[in-house]
Amino acid sequence: MADETRNHLDGRAHVVVQSGRIEQLHQHIGGGPEADTAVPFQLPPARHRFANRVAEQERIRRAVEDHAPQAGPLVALLTGIGGVGKTALGFHVARHLAGRYPDGVLHVDLDDHRREGTVELAEAVGEMLAGLRVEKEWRERSFAARVKQLWTLTRDKQLVVVIDNARFGSEVAPLLPASDRSLALVTSQGTLYDLDVAAVEVPLGPLPAPDAVELLRHLVDDPRLAAEPEALADLVEGCAGLPAALLVAGHWVRKYRRRPLSRLVGELTAELREKGLPMVEAVWDAAYEGLDGEAARLYRLLPLLPAPVIGEEPAATLLGCGYDEAADLLEELQRAGLLDEGVDGWRMHDLLRGHAERRLRQADPAGAERDQALAALIRWYRRQAARADRTAAGSRMTFAPQPGPTEDGAGDLLFEDKAHALRWLERHRAALSGCVRLAFDAGRYEDAWGLCEPLWTHYLDHPHPGEVLAAFRTGVEAADRTEFLPAMVRMRCQLARPLWEAGRHEEAARQLGQAVHAAQALGTSFEEARLRASALEFQGLLKAETGDLTGAVADFTASREIHARIGNAYGVLLLTHQEGKVALRRGESQEAVGLLERAHAAAVEQGRERMAARTGFELGRALRAVGRLQEADALVVAALESARRRGSATEEVRALGELAELAEALGEAGRAEEYRAEAGRIVALQGGLPAPHTS
Repeated sequence: MADETRNHLDGRAHVVVQSGRIEQLHQHIGGGPEADTAVPFQLPPARHRFANRVAEQERIRRAVEDHAPQAGPLVALLTGIGGVGKTALGFHVARHLAGRYPDGVLHVDLDDHRREGTVELAEAVGEMLAGLRVEKEWRERSFAARVKQLWTLTRDKQLVVVIDNARFGSEVAPLLPASDRSLALVTSQGTLYDLDVAAVEVPLGPLPAPDAVELLRHLVDDPRLAAEPEALADLVEGCAGLPAALLVAGHWVRKYRRRPLSRLVGELTAELREKGLPMVEAVWDAAYEGLDGEAARLYRLLPLLPAPVIGEEPAATLLGCGYDEAADLLEELQRAGLLDEGVDGWRMHDLLRGHAERRLRQADPAGAERDQALAALIRWYRRQAARADRTAAGSRMTFAPQPGPTEDGAGDLLFEDKAHALRWLERHRAALSGCVRLAFDAGRYEDAWGLCEPLWTHYLDHPHPGEVLAAFRTGVEAADRTEFLPAMVRMRCQLARPLWEAGRHEEAARQLGQAVHAAQALGTSFEEARLRASALEFQGLLKAETGDLTGAVADFTASREIHARIGNAYGVLLLTHQEGKVALRRGESQEAVGLLERAHAAAVEQGRERMAARTGFELGRALRAVGRLQEADALVVAALESARRRGSATEEVRALGELAELAEALGEAGRAEEYRAEAGRIVALQGGLPAPHTS
């Protein structure tokens, strides 16, 4: 080693090859990602003064004071009917107590992750991890591993966690922080009898009349409230003490400032007598009937959006108008108290969503307005997702016809670059997944499986396993309905990966067995041959995952041969890489070196930096196994450099781990420990669990 300058971790590694020697130069290896010290506070700003709930607040305060150490986190369960103000109380208490919990305030709404009544808990835990500043590539993929990661990260923290809209205790337990110095505020419409931790239940009833009057006065600064106390009392009584109804009533009173309050309440009372509606419903009807025509139509159609957050673009699509007009109409709905503007977009209370659905059925009994808007929405989402997919993934194997512009929706979006396209896909992923189901239920089977294709690109970078499993299952069924063979093969391959990543190996194997069998009937075109090779590759990946290395090699070899026959050089590169990795796992180190040398040379020749780094890393591991330590070291250092240029902390940690193994093999135990310490520092900064040593 006297002829070489070795890396002693005083800087970032650079590789220079001169006269057959490797010199490793460094400039601050410790310059990795810095910790984000910002304390999370995931609550929206208070919109108005909070009224009453003094007894409930005092009950929670006493529970906080009396909570015993080593008893787990304190859980306060806020229960009551929809619209009674559970979430508002949870937010108010969390804001008030935030100073006692210096590690921050997190919020997760379980309805945001609910699919057909069931919460995708892995996604909900993932949202909690994101709030703790854990980037997506450092979040564990399985539900069980994510829960352990959450426990690890919260065991010493003092946090407030607001968990909204729970229906079962089993939905809450995985989201609780591990520290007994944390507080969880859980909202639910009833007692969670299956919650397996002790909870302080805080039931909420409707606001008493004086408190409801106080809240309405906070919402509306209007002399009529003082001048007409009897009308005010009637209005408050009609709202049944529900803050959700009082909020709408406040907006409604503000809108009609010149009408006597008694007249407004009289109109509601007359409607109550005529239609037999509860007064709360009459308040919402009055707000609805005060809308302009297009705003009223948008209100009726908004429940068609299969996502909790409402954006201007899909709203414009429902109406067939421009984005600016849609934004103005959404603001009109907000001014009427029929929408709430959150930090992530517009939202509609569940009670109002139900009211809007009822108004749609009344206005459109035959369903023509609904069907037209739904068809436009599905087409728009499919078209935009396809455009985002092409921007993010470039030219890749797809089989759905690309939808062109239509006359029935808003204009197309332009995506500046890959990052912009991926952000759009992430923001709209719930709506895209929901549209798969909507399209299938509407008999639009090509739209259903066609929407799954861009979801695949998004899934690779932003895994949401429960959500994507539901979408791809529907995609498989939709492809079968169309009897379009390439779609039937492709959908099964794409369903298989999230299945095996969720540990459902047998089901994944069944899907891939059907895909490989069906692929034999494909034609001889380039794309069909590539799909046949892809199905074999997927099957090989599953076999490698489950330890059938001999079967994996057979599938990878067969797939590579197809790619070679059709002249797909990148496919040959990928499959050669896979064969080399399996050979290394089987202990066939010399064979692995040969395969990985070919794959690495091809990646360099094709100018694919990421694949060059990955193949170089695997080749370095193989060279270490055969004792060619100097060559291995150079390749792994180059992989480390590439990972840092691309900002891939996960690959950086893998490279540091392999460099530690190489240092051990070279007898440099001190340097190995420094590499491992640096890897551990990055893992800790990213919020990941400690990574096993590369071997």
